[in-house]
Amino acid sequence: MLVTLENIQELAWEKMDNMLPAIVQDAVSGKVLMQGYMNQEALNTTLEQEKVTFFSRSKLRLWQKGETSGNTLDLVSVAADCDKDSLLVLANPNGPTCHTGAESCWFSGNTPSFTFLADLERVLAARKGADPESSYTARLYNKGIKRIAQKVGEEGVETALAATVHDKEELKNEAADLLYHLTVLLQASDMSLDDALSVLRERQK
Repeated sequence: MLVTLENIQELAWEKMDNMLPAIVQDAVSGKVLMQGYMNQEALNTTLEQEKVTFFSRSKLRLWQKGETSGNTLDLVSVAADCDKDSLLVLANPNGPTCHTGAESCWFSGNTPSFTFLADLERVLAARKGADPESSYTARLYNKGIKRIAQKVGEEGVETALAATVHDKEELKNEAADLLYHLTVLLQASDMSLDDALSVLRERQK
């Protein structure tokens, strides 16, 4: 269930000694960032301030993620599992989440391949307005949407041609080029991959 200020009391607080585990997931990439614990006050504060806040079991007080480092977590949503005794928190991170400086507390593990698209999108977004001499991406942005759109068309044709001749290696490379240039085009249009995915989600319904 989606957790709100109105239904906090419906969670299984007594079952869990007034402390629920909370897994934080990047709302864009889907990467699991960290785990903490929330009591009712921490959850209430998280929902009210829209900044992820936990209860520190070592300091025995509330602590907002990033209160000293500045690497806060902007809340998107909180959901409870079927037993209402654990929380899944979707958030947008402001900087690395782990205290080691890593993006995630699970920095030594593998991540799903699809999360790379979100990482790529953030890199490409950061290069908008950069010095054209600094990278190919910055030069593309500098040439404008017309040229970027032309590149998407070229890569689309090359992808299709690779498929028609059954050249899987070339198809793989051309598809990568197409995804890259399409992402640049969306960013140049002040849009994101999520805008396209939202259309697909609606169509699936």
